[in-house]
Amino acid sequence: MNPVATLFLAFAMSTDAFAAAIGKGATLHRPHWREALRTGIIFGVIEALTPLVGWFIGRAAAQHVSAWDHWIAFTLLFVLGARMVFNSFSVKEAEETKPAAHSFWLLALTGFATSIDAMAVGAGLAFVNVNIYSTAAAIGLATTLMVTIGVLLGRVIGHVVGRRAELAGGVVLIGIGCAILAEHLQLF
Repeated sequence: MNPVATLFLAFAMSTDAFAAAIGKGATLHRPHWREALRTGIIFGVIEALTPLVGWFIGRAAAQHVSAWDHWIAFTLLFVLGARMVFNSFSVKEAEETKPAAHSFWLLALTGFATSIDAMAVGAGLAFVNVNIYSTAAAIGLATTLMVTIGVLLGRVIGHVVGRRAELAGGVVLIGIGCAILAEHLQLF
């Protein structure tokens, strides 16, 4: 795979994480650039590791990965999104009640949910003459960049939409999960 194709693949793989990051940034109380970078690094590392895992699994049995990856991604994103939607209707109204940062585990789970497709891509790349390590690194770096920008963009969007930011973020996660499922079930 040439460098241009790798670059396009890397940014294509980071789009789900970017959308989720906007939702995450919108639910935070004025996220600082350090929190945006922290979130970007967590997502980026996970997004870089999953194609490697997929590649190794793909060497053994690619058809098994593609049979269930979309269901896992859909379930995780739907549950996380539903939790955000539910929380958006809770009693807390003030901007000051928003957290300054998300927990590592919540970010890791969201990062994993948005990177399941990267595992399937890694499995597919097992059958192509590609340097999986440089490809995975490119995917991780692109995701780090896009998620960091997404959290900061979510800060602006969160300020504009106010208390409905968490609702919007949850709907985005559910939408991403549904889109992944629909794409794999070939509904579009």
